[in-house]
Amino acid sequence: MKISKLFSMFTPKGSIFFKLFAEDASNLTEMSRTLTLLVHESDQKKREELIRHIAELEHRGDEITHQVFVELGTTFITPFDREDIHSLATALDDIADYIHGTGTRIQLYGVKEFTSSMKKMADIIEQLTHEIQAAVISLENLRNPEVCREAVVRINSLENHADDVFDEAIARLFAEETDAIELIKEKEVLSNMETATDKCEDVANVIETILVKNS
Repeated sequence: MKISKLFSMFTPKGSIFFKLFAEDASNLTEMSRTLTLLVHESDQKKREELIRHIAELEHRGDEITHQVFVELGTTFITPFDREDIHSLATALDDIADYIHGTGTRIQLYGVKEFTSSMKKMADIIEQLTHEIQAAVISLENLRNPEVCREAVVRINSLENHADDVFDEAIARLFAEETDAIELIKEKEVLSNMETATDKCEDVANVIETILVKNS
C-alpha cells in the first residue's frame, strides 16, 4: 500500500460524514415535501410525476448511504463511533424507503382520493424530516448539543402524534368503510406512512445514543 493512501486512511475525515448526513437529511425533506404535494394533488398525470420524483430521490438516498459505507471502509478516524455512523445512515435510509413505499402503494393500488388522515400523516412526516435535518446538522457541534436535543424531543412528540392519528384513522376505517378492497388499500397506505414515522423515531434514538456517548 502506498504511504500516501495509508496516511489518508488515518487522517480525520469528520467533515465528509457530516456533509453526507446533511445531504441525506436534505434529500429526505424533499421526499417528504413531495409526498405532501402528492396527497393534495387531484390531477393523475401530476401525481405520476410526483411519484416518479419520490423514486428518483429514493435512489439518490441510496447513493448517499452507499457513500457513507464506502467512507467508513476507508477511514479509521471518525467523528463518533463507527457503529453509530452505520446505524444513523441505515436509519435515514429506512425513512426514505418507507416514503418511497407509500408513493409506490398509492400508484399500485390506484388510490383515487386521499383521506384527511393520509394528509395529516404526510404533514407529520414532513415536519419530522425537518426536525431530523435540524438534528443531523447540529451533530457537527457536539460541544453545544442543546439544539440537537430539542429537535430529538420534537421528533418524539411528533411520532406520538402520528400514532394517535393512525389509531383514529384505523378505528374510523373499520367502523365506516364497507368496501373491503378500499379498506385494504387505505389501511396499507396508512400503515406504510405510520412506519415511516416510526423510522424517524429510530433516527432520534440513534442521535440520542451519539449525544450520550459524546457528552
